[in-house]
Amino acid sequence: MIGILPQEKMRERVLAIAKGEYKPEPSEPKIWFTSMRSLAEVLSDDNRALLKIIQETHPESISSLAVITGRKPSNLSRTLKTMSNYGLVEMRRERNQVRPIAVATEFQIFA
Repeated sequence: MIGILPQEKMRERVLAIAKGEYKPEPSEPKIWFTSMRSLAEVLSDDNRALLKIIQETHPESISSLAVITGRKPSNLSRTLKTMSNYGLVEMRRERNQVRPIAVATEFQIFA
């Protein structure tokens, strides 16, 4: 589940949680964006397709995912880092490489 809150409201929420004044319900979103625009950028058609490819092919590394998708590793790495920051992808270090794992592939959006 994805929630959308303006930056100021998000800050208030985080501070209330840190102070113990508010306890999030288990049913509340775990992933938050500050606007529909930022959500649309991260969950673009291309990025959702990328998540599906990761889920279906279980690539061993970013390099192997680059071969599968035809994208440049540097571009792919940047995209995966952003998606990882939002909790959509896990970047698991294995041996001498980083393996992308799709954590979320279906979404409910609460605005």
